[in-house]
Amino acid sequence: MEGKEEDVKLGANKYSERQPIGTAAQSQDKDYKEPPPAPLFEPGELQSWSFWRAGIAEFIATFLFLYITILTVMGVKKETTLCSSVGIQGIAWAFGGMIFALVYCTAGISGGHINPAVTFGLLLARKLSLTRAVFYMVMQCLGAICGAGVVKGFEKSQYQVHGGGANRVQNGYTKGDGLGAEIVGTFVLVYTVFSATDAKRSARDSHVPILAPLPIGFAVFLVHLATIPITGTGINPARSLGAAIIFNRDQAWDDHWIFWVGPFIGAALAAVYHQIVIRAIPFKSRS
Repeated sequence: MEGKEEDVKLGANKYSERQPIGTAAQSQDKDYKEPPPAPLFEPGELQSWSFWRAGIAEFIATFLFLYITILTVMGVKKETTLCSSVGIQGIAWAFGGMIFALVYCTAGISGGHINPAVTFGLLLARKLSLTRAVFYMVMQCLGAICGAGVVKGFEKSQYQVHGGGANRVQNGYTKGDGLGAEIVGTFVLVYTVFSATDAKRSARDSHVPILAPLPIGFAVFLVHLATIPITGTGINPARSLGAAIIFNRDQAWDDHWIFWVGPFIGAALAAVYHQIVIRAIPFKSRS
């Protein structure tokens, strides 16, 4: 027994804890510098090919996002029962899976926003210029319109019959319910984006392998599970606008403001929470 106890002591001393935990981890000096805020206006970007390439990437990504997801939604609605289709879970997986794939593909080119609310939140946090943010939002909306338009071209009569994937507040819920669902749902998404792409976390937790598109896609999946029965889940103004324009029925426009106001409020709250509470950026700049 004495020999075994000696082995335990030797092992404990030989293989000491290398990675501090809790507050000890936060007090460690890290090889990290806070990136400077992006300029509000940067006209020089307009002369750069990388600027236009990023906008094209946002257009194509949002186009593909709408094409796959609206087809999935219509496939579910076409069946008489949810059990005979992929159901709500399948719709949620389509949205979350496409975001995972598209963010992975475009993150190195445009940042992989694919959502005006995400772009707005990052703009408030000074992660990109106003010039780039406006350009991204325009390209995202155009991509969404084209993606929904191609679906309508393929489906023709079925598109109008099954709602065209347009968002609206579902029966039994109030406009306030829908607005609240969109605010909280977008907060979850944008907060996840901030956390998954935080440069400080990458420097501090470099020993932990993490693929940023994975938590972002999973957040989209979970939000859809929760809010599809309420609003059909917007949390992306471009997605809601593209489907509404191509479907172009009264029910698609009656509550459309919710799918802009809610996501932008949720994105703003997420940006404020992450920058001020989690990262304490304003307090660091004063010290």
